[in-house]
Amino acid sequence: MPPSFYSQYPKFHVAVDCIIFGFEKGQLKVLLQKRPFEPRQGEWSLMGGFVKRDEDIDHAAQRTLNQLTGLHDIYMKQVGAFGSVNRDSGDRVISIAYFALVDIERVNADLNHENSAYWEEMTQLPPLLFDHKEMIEGALKKLRTMIGHQPVGFSLLPPLFTLTQLQMLYEAILGEKIDKRNFRKRVSVLPYIEKTDQIDKLTSKRGAALYRFNDVAYNLEPNFKL
Repeated sequence: MPPSFYSQYPKFHVAVDCIIFGFEKGQLKVLLQKRPFEPRQGEWSLMGGFVKRDEDIDHAAQRTLNQLTGLHDIYMKQVGAFGSVNRDSGDRVISIAYFALVDIERVNADLNHENSAYWEEMTQLPPLLFDHKEMIEGALKKLRTMIGHQPVGFSLLPPLFTLTQLQMLYEAILGEKIDKRNFRKRVSVLPYIEKTDQIDKLTSKRGAALYRFNDVAYNLEPNFKL
């Protein structure tokens, strides 16, 4: 059999790197790893994995996210490809970066412990390996462009949330303060942000009303602007 056309070209690794965003106590956070293996053991990095021969890159990202968080229903979005020749000191690796949005309370804490993973505030990130800082910056930029016209932010919140939590989430993502009166006015006209009859007695002294995102109502009228 004649040699394949592809055989004349070099083979190298394809990986997925996961920027896992969470939201806690008014802060946007990202899940980082104290790297437990060489090269650069003990330094801070994102987490990821290699793409298997028999899987698509989206499936590789979904599998990796499940292994890191224990969750299956994760919102994720591709950030882009990172392929500088010397980006990884271990070998020639091209990485496809994805960002994911999770409710921190639902993430498996035992997996965090096993992976030497910790939630770090976006405003206080340590020095990171390779091009991982660039990946995070690209992910945040993409999230900021989406947050005002797609209801992706609700993936970072618990099923029931207060309007104060929702506003703090938007402020944390956008990196700027939002006028409370105008924000609540915009929320009030969105039929898929529903006020429930339940009261938040844990984080609000006065007992703030709890809201929820109604995806059925959103699918009937998918025009989101906040």
